[in-house]
Amino acid sequence: MAELLAVGDSDFEREVLQAEGPVVVDFWAPWCGPCRVVSPILSDMADEHERVRFLTLNVDKNPATQARYRVLSIPTVILFEDGEARETVVGARSRSHYEAAWDRWLMP
Repeated sequence: MAELLAVGDSDFEREVLQAEGPVVVDFWAPWCGPCRVVSPILSDMADEHERVRFLTLNVDKNPATQARYRVLSIPTVILFEDGEARETVVGARSRSHYEAAWDRWLMP
């Protein structure tokens, strides 16, 4: 299971918006129970889908990015491509739900 790289307000532009290819960002907090359910799902997906970067963002430590993307509920997972938010999934969901939402980005 891959450990996802943490991103924050200071490097979000570089690591996510300027990245080549799709980037999935898991907006979470340590006190969030459902976030602990989503994390291993995304870690497993990161192992299997090398063309997509999977990152995490702690909303407690990075309020500017949380506000910019209007993340009002966590977990929220957003797929970015070409500097734009393309797909947003709010709440803890099954792996099959994420795969269906991101199908066109996950395929080689």
